[in-house]
Amino acid sequence: MAAANELRLLPWTGPDGKPCYLSTDDRGGYVSRLADNIEAVQLGAAAELLEHAFETLNDKDAALEETRRLAKELTGALRDVLRVATSRGHLQAASEPREPAY
Repeated sequence: MAAANELRLLPWTGPDGKPCYLSTDDRGGYVSRLADNIEAVQLGAAAELLEHAFETLNDKDAALEETRRLAKELTGALRDVLRVATSRGHLQAASEPREPAY
């Protein structure tokens, strides 16, 4: 099993909104692949939403309600992207060779 500092933050939360982690040495396992796929979907959705945001914010006739909905969707996408970045940062740090402490 992976050490405590090598837990993978998964791209979803538990029932109470708390983070979910995966402890495994098998990065090709089912849950790892599922998490990779969900992260890819989340990043793709964020990229599409960013394009939509650019168009909406440049539209002088955009309704206030549309802009508020966009802000809410951007907030959710940013949360997802930050979770992916955190997870991948931890994975990268865990897989990098450690320098000896002197």
